[in-house]
Amino acid sequence: MTDTEFTGDEAGLETATLPLDAWHRAKGGRMVEFAGYWMPIQYEGIMAEHLWVRENAGLFDVSHMGQLALSGDNVAEALEMLVPGDIAGLKPGRMRYSLLLDEDGGILDDLMITNEGDQFGIVVNGAVKWEDIGHLRENLPDDITLNHNEDYGLLALQGPKAVDALARLVPEAASLVFMQATRATWAGHAIALSRSGYTGEDGFEISLPNEALTAFADALCAMDEVKPIGLGARDSLRLEAGLPLYGHDLTPAIDPAEADLGFAVSKRRREEENFPGAARILGHLADGSPRKRVGLLVDGKLPVREGAKLFDGEDEIGVVTSGGFAPSVGAPIAMGYVPRDHAVPGTAVAAEVRGKRVHCTVAAMPFVPHNYVRKTGG
Repeated sequence: MTDTEFTGDEAGLETATLPLDAWHRAKGGRMVEFAGYWMPIQYEGIMAEHLWVRENAGLFDVSHMGQLALSGDNVAEALEMLVPGDIAGLKPGRMRYSLLLDEDGGILDDLMITNEGDQFGIVVNGAVKWEDIGHLRENLPDDITLNHNEDYGLLALQGPKAVDALARLVPEAASLVFMQATRATWAGHAIALSRSGYTGEDGFEISLPNEALTAFADALCAMDEVKPIGLGARDSLRLEAGLPLYGHDLTPAIDPAEADLGFAVSKRRREEENFPGAARILGHLADGSPRKRVGLLVDGKLPVREGAKLFDGEDEIGVVTSGGFAPSVGAPIAMGYVPRDHAVPGTAVAAEVRGKRVHCTVAAMPFVPHNYVRKTGG
């Protein structure tokens, strides 16, 4: 990732501010435009912030993301008409990664769906949240209620010491394991938290009323193991974790099989074949897709960025969709799309960077092992 990928026009009139905007600036955050908001790309430096999260706990402001709530009779079944996951089988207090699909199976967004007991909570990407809301409202039955919780912000506390820090403020955090969620209170405010995130580390996402965000962020950052972390480190952490970024690694032109996200197509849904684009996706899962998202280890120190063309000899075979220097790996890494017969780990390809060919090797992902806590005490 380069800073320029996030740099926007600071004079832009349409860029919105987050509830914590003044807090980020007071902490020394370098603010850039991203997904229509001014957001901190870094405080003390991407490298230092990235490595801090791997060893301690980093606080991310992800309030630009859309927090939606769906309720009504048969809401799970209605939602299943738009995503390939088993939503009806999702137990209260559990969450699932899923994909909003167009009618041909192309990926409109990736999202997290939580069964909150009396409703389903959905977190969608900030850059496409208005398109998502329009798609849901257009395609869900009229008796399904959709609320966009704009009065709530979203914080992510990520890293191996996140549980110790958060449990001092919200004791319920310690009892959760990966992909579990609950409701709680803090300082009289109703909050929702889940043991989840998008860095590959153990951690939590906490939804709070906007008026409580500053005090909660201050309370966390008063602890020795917590620092505010910017977008730059968030991107390098998720890249090392092999997690795709919507709008870059995922687009409507790509289906779940091509994106190597077959796990998001639940067993029951495969058997029922009743989700958008089922014929295309199931065909690709059964027979192999013509192209596939892969990881790339890059020789040398020159980062390979999004948009770099990939070659086998003189034949152009694919494109890089994310790339940059990986602080924990200590070398440049990337992910991109290549033909199926080039997707085997160990396959040699070349990326074109500034007119030069850089040797890359197809690699299994994640580049850094995930540290999710899947069992209590584990």
